[in-house]
Amino acid sequence: MRRLLSLFAAAALLVICLPVHSALPPVPVEQGMIFGGQWSHANNSTATVTNLSDLPAVVEVYTATWCENCVDVEHGLDDVQAEGALQQYHIHRAVAESQDPFGKEDLDYRWKNRYGATSITDGQQPPGVVFNGTMMKEGSVTDEASLYVEFFNMANQSLGLGDGSTSFSWTPTGTQRGTVTWALDIEDVHLENATLEVTAWVVETGAEFEEGTNGLGTYPHILRDIFFLGEERQGTASIELPPAFDGDDLEVHLIYQVNPIVVEEELDEPKESEDTPALSFVATMAALVMASVTRRND
Repeated sequence: MRRLLSLFAAAALLVICLPVHSALPPVPVEQGMIFGGQWSHANNSTATVTNLSDLPAVVEVYTATWCENCVDVEHGLDDVQAEGALQQYHIHRAVAESQDPFGKEDLDYRWKNRYGATSITDGQQPPGVVFNGTMMKEGSVTDEASLYVEFFNMANQSLGLGDGSTSFSWTPTGTQRGTVTWALDIEDVHLENATLEVTAWVVETGAEFEEGTNGLGTYPHILRDIFFLGEERQGTASIELPPAFDGDDLEVHLIYQVNPIVVEEELDEPKESEDTPALSFVATMAALVMASVTRRND
């Protein structure tokens, strides 16, 4: 009996000591909204006009080929994307990374600067997802019925962009070059105290990596590079595409980013001390004493 009780106590202690994976709710991000998602295969000419209210949610996914929890997150996102509610952009871990060939350090640092740390020593690892640059969900544990339900709800939170529209065209001008043309019709209120940044995100539809330890084998939606196009609501720009990891499946996506203008508070100039006349008097008397001593020495 004593032995049985001892075994029971040891089992209870083991359960208590096991790590508890609590669900982390989405949290707001105060870095400005991101929207868009119109795109074209890099080899095709494309021209589209889309109402702002019809744009899918832009979802940035922080991931890695060794991250098993990332697979659950990405499958949940895939189910929502199949309904046309979101567009995924996978940013693979690159900083201090040795197991993932798809990462790019400047994209990893961009994630870190906008959304938080990127390395084990910094305290954050994949998976992480950000919807429209405004809501971030870390980890793969949810307190909703499923990750699908949580992601569906996040994807359908309106940015309130109004009745405007965005036009996008892509024209290849060579095997690795092309021209992006855009025009954004948006209410001025959304750009108050903010700047507009127009960018082209180059995505690889999918690339093979059999050595990936999370078992996917084919890794989709890989963000290859981000090109700054301008700050105007309409314009044209040429970009040179990076090579694909494998195959010929690059895509060009038009993404708008609204960056809030941070106004630094001016420091009050120090006021002149009320004791200034007294200090001047002391300095004057000290000068007279020094002069008197000098004359005596002479």
